[in-house]
Amino acid sequence: MTIRPRRSVLYMPGSNARALEKARTLPADSLILDLEDAVAPDQKAAAREQVLEAVNAGGYGEREVVVRVNGFDTPWGRDDIVAFANAPIAALCLPKVESASEVNAVVQLLKQENSTLKLWLMAETPRGILNIDEICGADKRNEVIVMGTSDLAKELRVPHTPDRLGMQTSLQLCVLAARAHGLDILDGVYLDIKDEAGYAAACDQGVALGFDGKTLIHPSQIEPANKAFAPSADIIERAGRIVDAWQAAKAEGKAVAVVDGKRWKCCTLRKPSGISPFMKRLPNAPPSG
Repeated sequence: MTIRPRRSVLYMPGSNARALEKARTLPADSLILDLEDAVAPDQKAAAREQVLEAVNAGGYGEREVVVRVNGFDTPWGRDDIVAFANAPIAALCLPKVESASEVNAVVQLLKQENSTLKLWLMAETPRGILNIDEICGADKRNEVIVMGTSDLAKELRVPHTPDRLGMQTSLQLCVLAARAHGLDILDGVYLDIKDEAGYAAACDQGVALGFDGKTLIHPSQIEPANKAFAPSADIIERAGRIVDAWQAAKAEGKAVAVVDGKRWKCCTLRKPSGISPFMKRLPNAPPSG
């Protein structure tokens, strides 16, 4: 299993050449180069060509590059998918996915283009939330679920409050489905880029809800997300001791290890044992034991 940090995932408008260039220097784990919401209808074709030129030029380093295409049922969706099917990117991000059949249609088109691209799927409508389990399991290309909380709040007719009370059920259903199918899941954006305290609280809430990272709309949001969604030094140190204790117990033929007075069984070691390889993928990561 490949472990890739996706703490900070920054949307960049595909119609903005300066933003595409700046993205090459930002410390985000992943970039979503956007052809959908961030691009006006009369600029869709030009943005597609501009983003394609940018990814072919490269220079994004270890950043995971993903392209959010327009919906498959729009005038631009099919052309977007074909254009990027064999581009040097990690995945396509599909907006407003509501059924497994939508995923399958895109997969069939990718197969026709001999593409091996992975898929990121956006959950941002009531129907998409209700069908999230079948969507997650639609194809082995599925890799990440992306919450579209702005559109979801609008569709649910709930206020987008700091506690996101009206979206809690939707958020947790998506986390459950992602975990059931072995996918990563990203929290939605925080729109007030000047509200640092509110944004920090939103990141903490995302961690508490089980998200792997957060989608972002401004470079100033990258560092707080990187910090919030990475294990702390204490957690890293403790994880190392847990793994060491378990290895020692295993060598003695025991099924249980004890660390700091707490019993650990083999079935509970998946998360601690995954912290070290996760940290090794982070820039300037502290030693993990």
